[in-house]
Amino acid sequence: MLRFDIPPVNANVARFEAFLTFSFCLIALMGYPYLMPLLAVMGFIRGFFGHYKCPSHRLFAKVMTAMNIAGKKENAGAKMFANKILFVAATIASILFYNDISLWKVPATALVIFSTLEWAFSFCVACWAYGYWYKAFPPKQE
Repeated sequence: MLRFDIPPVNANVARFEAFLTFSFCLIALMGYPYLMPLLAVMGFIRGFFGHYKCPSHRLFAKVMTAMNIAGKKENAGAKMFANKILFVAATIASILFYNDISLWKVPATALVIFSTLEWAFSFCVACWAYGYWYKAFPPKQE
């Protein structure tokens, strides 16, 4: 459901974070996957505690707001859901890599594809799925 209890996030800050996800995953696929746990930590903090609890998000938001390029505000609930997906995928990729299983490239590749859609076209696949889920299965009102 839409989260109105937490502050909305700036669109361009979220897109920049998606670009970082894309970059880290591309670097991982090119042979240096040691940054994947950092993505898992960032996804965990932003996904479960909110964007404004994440030090990197606060830094990016402050810098981009000062430069007047932060963009319009978006609901944080869908972005939090996307970061939960990031946490799961990056954690799975990290566990597989550190256990010397080459399947770690599958979640890393999925993250490259989905983060590219976000930063290049502002299309958040997880946000779309989040919205669709609540349209198809609305929460029961008490």
